[in-house]
Amino acid sequence: MRKLVLIFWSALALSFSAGAQKISGAVKDEEGKGLYKTTVSLLRVKDSSVVKLAVTANDGSFSFQSTPGTYLVSASHIGYATHYSGAFEATGDIALPPFRLSKAAGNLQGVTVSARKPIIEVKADKTILNVEGTINAVGNDALELLRRSPSVMVDKDDNISLAGKNGVQIYIDGKPSPLSGSDLSNYLKSLQSAQIEAIEIITNPSAKYEAAGNAGIINIKLKKNKMFGTNGSVNGGYVLGTYAKYNGGLNLNHRDKNINVFGNYNYNKGNYLMTMNGEKTQLDTLFFQKNEILFRNNTHGFKAGLDYFINKNNTIGVVLNGNIANNDINTAGPMHFIYIPTGQTDRILKATNHNDMKRDNLNTNLNYRYAVTGGAELNIDADYGFFKIRSNQFQPNYYYQPDGTTEISRAVYNMIAPTNIDLYSLKADYEKNYKGGRLGYGGKIGVVNTDNDFQRYDVFNAGKVLDTLKSNRFKYKENINAVYVNYNKQFKKGFMIQFGLRAENTHSTGNSTGFKKVNDEMIGYDSTFKRDYTDLFPSAAITFNKNPMKQWTLSYSRRIDRPAYQDLNPFEFKLNEYTYMKGNTLLRPQYTHSVDITHIYKYKLTTKLTYSHVKDIFAQVPDTIDKTKGFLTKKNLATQDVAALNISYPFQYKWYSFFASLNANYSHYVADFGGGDRKVNQEVFAMTYFMQNSFNLGKGWTGELSLLYISPSIWQGMIRADAMGMVDAGLQKIVFKGKGNIKVAVGDILRTMKWSGHTDFAGVKSNFSGRGEMPQFKLNFNYRFGNSQVKAARQRKSAIEDEKKRAEGGGQQGGMGNQK
Repeated sequence: MRKLVLIFWSALALSFSAGAQKISGAVKDEEGKGLYKTTVSLLRVKDSSVVKLAVTANDGSFSFQSTPGTYLVSASHIGYATHYSGAFEATGDIALPPFRLSKAAGNLQGVTVSARKPIIEVKADKTILNVEGTINAVGNDALELLRRSPSVMVDKDDNISLAGKNGVQIYIDGKPSPLSGSDLSNYLKSLQSAQIEAIEIITNPSAKYEAAGNAGIINIKLKKNKMFGTNGSVNGGYVLGTYAKYNGGLNLNHRDKNINVFGNYNYNKGNYLMTMNGEKTQLDTLFFQKNEILFRNNTHGFKAGLDYFINKNNTIGVVLNGNIANNDINTAGPMHFIYIPTGQTDRILKATNHNDMKRDNLNTNLNYRYAVTGGAELNIDADYGFFKIRSNQFQPNYYYQPDGTTEISRAVYNMIAPTNIDLYSLKADYEKNYKGGRLGYGGKIGVVNTDNDFQRYDVFNAGKVLDTLKSNRFKYKENINAVYVNYNKQFKKGFMIQFGLRAENTHSTGNSTGFKKVNDEMIGYDSTFKRDYTDLFPSAAITFNKNPMKQWTLSYSRRIDRPAYQDLNPFEFKLNEYTYMKGNTLLRPQYTHSVDITHIYKYKLTTKLTYSHVKDIFAQVPDTIDKTKGFLTKKNLATQDVAALNISYPFQYKWYSFFASLNANYSHYVADFGGGDRKVNQEVFAMTYFMQNSFNLGKGWTGELSLLYISPSIWQGMIRADAMGMVDAGLQKIVFKGKGNIKVAVGDILRTMKWSGHTDFAGVKSNFSGRGEMPQFKLNFNYRFGNSQVKAARQRKSAIEDEKKRAEGGGQQGGMGNQK
């Protein structure tokens, strides 16, 4: 902990190294009235680069804090011509003459605007990875993009953690995904980078967001064309690792003053290879296994929608999106049983597993929006979605003598497991100005119905027979009703407050049915359980921004992570002859209290110190059954304490820029499952370093070099993982007069993104390692067509709104993000 404090205060020492001058003024209209929410930019004279952005107050006043230099100021407002001041020297406090803006001319010709978002944006409440803007993202799926994202960790079982904490809630287009575990990871693997606009990492959400997600929220925003006129784009990609992969897509959009119609389609096909090695010591036997896992992916993704602008204040819309995936997984590799006292192989198990999977997802959304510029806003969303998951797994188990050729016995199984998930939700959010601030409140009703029918068959030469003792049907329903209120206000004394309260009532019912044998009789069982609980989730933040060049934010939130339905099913699922997975009906939600201190220096250097206390944290615990067989189950560890430090900084000089992020965390896990070797008491100091280098090489050429290092850490509270990392490089060329681009990238050049680790619990010691395809060569082409011009007034409105969001967000940008 002492190391974290030293790093924290060393990073903040820069905050007190330079003085600042105040530059103030006011923006008025032709009648001398102050213009509210005018975008004001402080520009450096020598290169016209933006030093700082501000938004005027109700009376049209504004102010900047700056270091000494030569500057000019611009003021722009919707419907008015942009006005510039003369150049001036800032050697002390300066009061500029009032800006008087004139109405813009009515007959404006179309203009073409070309802009690039920064690759990474860091704000007080979230980090944004703009996938569209990075070369090295091509050819990756959503799970791989998360693996490469700052502060995000993806372990060997594809569990996602953030800043040292598990319990991350994944959102798709602002809506929480009901999937978890392998269902979630397989869905993320079906989303390609060509479909994704940005990834938002929100570590301390406000009361407006659902309380689920102890570590925070990761929102994956899918692409939606916002340009006016009729336009579109096509893209195609090729990836070569061990196997070749292909992807392509089409995007179409038509927008005018009344409607916006949009749609896109993406296709992805390819084989993905992973190798996994493991050894387990239990009693006098060593189990050693080498596996090759081949994942075959064939996915169609689509999205279509319509927005109808009733008038300037009212909009209604409908959105339909989904994925159709036909995948299969083949696992091959022998398991050797070694008698430890002699070191001799006792027997060999050959189990070649094949799983044919189909995963279909469809989501529909009806929405209504009422908004008055600078005033009230109402959003209503009604959603229905379903996931149709089919799994047909063939698992042969052949036992051989140590020579590997003489068969001893065999056990062959066929597991058929259809799963249906239905989601219903109705949500309303309302915001208005109140007592000089912004008041928001709303509510949501959400229902998730899950039905999983697991059927295990014993396969013989003559056919297959259903094993009713090893089959199970599990139905789970979860209903969450929520209301919230949130308020924020900027005070003239130089600070801003935000506080909120969210109340959520959870009602869930699980029903696990099947047969069990009692005294040689087959008896049906019904292990039904119900839960009903209500929680309050407060959140609050205060930002001290009297000196905008040195902003401080202190925030607090309480959050929850509910058990996934698979983790509650008490049935024992056989993964192979010696490994089972079993749910736990006693698994409780885990709760987190988090406190953040954030400092932003000169809109660039961001330092965040976080402390979190997690109660009843989930952990995947290995245990034993029948002496030599093991099973995995989720249990509640007693507590987890996490202290995390994140430092990020963007830099740009002429043709070179970089974004660097360091995330360090200290975690302490404590639990007692019966004393002796069933205790958990682990602590670790872990670190993740990410650096994105960008090179503007001229004549349409740009390059990228990405670096990622992950130090030794703890996964899921039990697994001690070793260090790993990667280096990616890419090159882009703009072609066809800016309408097309070609991207070439190589992922994991040094072949270092391979994982390994070990566990020691309840007399079972395990070591494992694995890796994916490395390195990978990636090629992508994108071409835009159709109308690329918009009316100047509309273009200016969009640009100003973007500037306002950046100014009000008070954050930093990384990478090459200057507007052309």
